[in-house]
Amino acid sequence: MTALTVEARDGAARTGTLSTAHGMVRTPAFMPVGTHATVKSLDPDEVRACGADILLCNAYHLALRPGVDLIERAGGLHSFMGWDGPILTDSGGFQLVSLRRVATVDEDGATFVSPYDGNRLRVTPEEAVSIQARLDSDIVMCLDQPVAWGSDSAAVAAASRRTHRWAERSAMVHPGDGRLLFGICQGGFEAEARVASARAIAALDFDGVAVGGLSVGEPLATMEAMTAASVAQLPPDRPRYFMGLGTDSELLAMVGLGIDMFDCVAPTRLARSGAAMTPDGRLSLRRAAYRDDLRPLVEGCRCPACARFSRAYLRHLFVAGEILAHRLLSLHNVTHVSALMAAARAAIRAGRLGTLRAEAEARLRNRPDGGDAVDDELAPPRAQRVGASRIPGTLGSRG
Repeated sequence: MTALTVEARDGAARTGTLSTAHGMVRTPAFMPVGTHATVKSLDPDEVRACGADILLCNAYHLALRPGVDLIERAGGLHSFMGWDGPILTDSGGFQLVSLRRVATVDEDGATFVSPYDGNRLRVTPEEAVSIQARLDSDIVMCLDQPVAWGSDSAAVAAASRRTHRWAERSAMVHPGDGRLLFGICQGGFEAEARVASARAIAALDFDGVAVGGLSVGEPLATMEAMTAASVAQLPPDRPRYFMGLGTDSELLAMVGLGIDMFDCVAPTRLARSGAAMTPDGRLSLRRAAYRDDLRPLVEGCRCPACARFSRAYLRHLFVAGEILAHRLLSLHNVTHVSALMAAARAAIRAGRLGTLRAEAEARLRNRPDGGDAVDDELAPPRAQRVGASRIPGTLGSRG
C-alpha cells in the first residue's frame, strides 16, 4: 500500500497527501531544513505557522552531535526538538560531496572525520538506516554516493552502481515498522544513466524515490531534462523527492514534472545574508535604496515581518547586527516558499499550473528594481566576497 494519495493532476504535476507516522503532508511540499534539529533561529511552532508540514534533519550531523544515544533517550527526534509533525532525515550521502576533503568512500560504506572533534564516523548503508530508525525519523533516506558537477562518465557510472548496491542493502534491513524508506536515483547529466539508475531504484519497491545529484550548478534546462528522464521511470503511485532546490522558478518547473517534495537551506541562509524571497525575486536589504522604504517586504504576505514591520526597519536591524533581523527574514522566507507550494497545489487542482508558472516568470522578468548594489557600509571586505556562491541550488543546499 502506498503512502501517497494523489487527489488531482495537471499534466504531469499532481497534488495530494503523503501519510506518515506523525501526520499528513500536503504535496507538493517544501521541507525547511533543520540540519541540527532546528530550523535556524525559529521555534518549531513558528515553523508550523509558516505553513510547513514536514521538516528535514540531517542524521549525519546529529549522529556526530549531540549523538544518537542522547536523542534516543529523549524519546526520539520529535520529542527532543519539540516538533510533532513528520520528519525526513538525510543519510549523510550528500556529505560525501560537500565534505569530500574529510570523507572517504569504499564499497562497504563511508568514513567521515568529524568537523567538531576530529573523531572518525563510519557509516554503512545498514548503519545509516539504523541511525535514522533510532532517531525515530518518519522518512528514512538510503545512503547514496552523489558525484560533483563536472565528474566524468566513468565516475558517474561507478557512483550510480554503488548507489544501487547500497540501496539493495538498505532495503534488506528496513524494519518496515511504519517508517517510510526512500531510495535515491543518480546518473549525473547523461539521460541514459539517469534512466538506468531510476529503473534500478524503482525495481526495489521503495516507499518513495528521491532524484539526487542535480541542482549543483547546471542550467535549468539540463536540470529539467535529467529530472524528466528520471521521473519517467519511477512508480506513479510513490512520492518523488527532488533534493536541494530553492528558487521559485526551479520549484515550479519541477512541480510541473511531477515532483512531490523539496528541501533547501536557501530560505534561512538567505535570511542570514539580509535577503528576502519575494514573487519578484530576491530583495536584498543590503541595498541603500531600502533605508527609507516604509513598505512591507511583500504586500499581502501574512508573515510577522510583513504584517508588522517595514523594509526600512528590517534593514536597520540587519545593519545593526540584531538577531531579530535573521528571525524575521527567516519567518518571511519560510512563509514565502510554503505559500508558493500552496499556490501550486491550488493551481494543479484548477488546471492552472502553467498559468501560475507563466505569471511567476513574468514577474521575475519585470521586477521593479533593477540592481543588487549594496550600501558601502554593508559591503564585506574583498577577501570575503571572492568565491561567493549562488545560495539556492548550490552544493550546500541539501542540508
